[in-house]
Amino acid sequence: MALMMKDVDRFEASRPRLEAIAYRLLGSANEAEDAVQETFLRWQAADVDHIEVPEAWLTKVLTNLCLNQLTSARARRETYVGQWLPEPLLAGDPMLGPADTAEQRESVSYAVLVLLERLSPNERAVYVLREAFGYGHREIADILDITEAASQQIFHRAKKHVADGKARTEVDEAAARRIVDEFLAAATSGRTEPLVRLLTQDAIAVGDGGGKVPARTKAFEGALAVAKFMRGLFRPSPAKRALVGGSAEVYATTANGDPAIIGVVDGRVVGVICLEISADGIAAFRSQVNPDKLERVTRRWAAEDHPVPLLTAF
Repeated sequence: MALMMKDVDRFEASRPRLEAIAYRLLGSANEAEDAVQETFLRWQAADVDHIEVPEAWLTKVLTNLCLNQLTSARARRETYVGQWLPEPLLAGDPMLGPADTAEQRESVSYAVLVLLERLSPNERAVYVLREAFGYGHREIADILDITEAASQQIFHRAKKHVADGKARTEVDEAAARRIVDEFLAAATSGRTEPLVRLLTQDAIAVGDGGGKVPARTKAFEGALAVAKFMRGLFRPSPAKRALVGGSAEVYATTANGDPAIIGVVDGRVVGVICLEISADGIAAFRSQVNPDKLERVTRRWAAEDHPVPLLTAF
């Protein structure tokens, strides 16, 4: 069924919101784009003149497509090579969605996206729709075909799971840059002690190479182990240059609202390290080096102006 231009425009006006919902639900920009495109195909095939509230209809279709995707994704991630981490997004990416409140900013932080992987698909959907997009429980109940009371119970359970697992402290852009500067100075000093002082005692470091780039399958745990790993990571070597295709320019940036370090070789992003900050120091480093999950970041990086790199690594 051919859509009228006004109906196409109505969908396109909803696309940014739909993509932001799908990204939070799936943790993947590529999968989010696919889910939104499938939603458009359903919209195209529907009798849109008889849809009373298009926004609610589109949200319901998208959310249920994402729920199906999450169920199959769980099976795929059981066979994923190494650790699975979400796809990072740089500051200003519209797929990050609303960021007016602390709850909205936190719900798309890299640390919380990792925690959302522990939730059931329904818990994740209720948490995202309520916490990040302000949907009422009656609306969520209609979207998920559950009762309003069930939506409230699921939300409280999901929020507790997320709260129990997080250590994040929100920092502004200037503070984020200062933290990254201090870390890089310590990491390139050739000494472990300055790094240890910046970390929490139970700090972790985990990376996602997707089987395409070497990454340890288990996390480094504890300040000393993490400090030694990070000191080695920033130590130049011919093997590292060969792996990434040259010397990487290193920049301070912000990804998913968190301080981050980005490595770029000839305009191609080869890695993004997201830092989780707590009141006691850096609590976690989560490194995304799987090239399949850096395509959107690379496109956005190429479209922006950048300062002089902080250093050249490898």
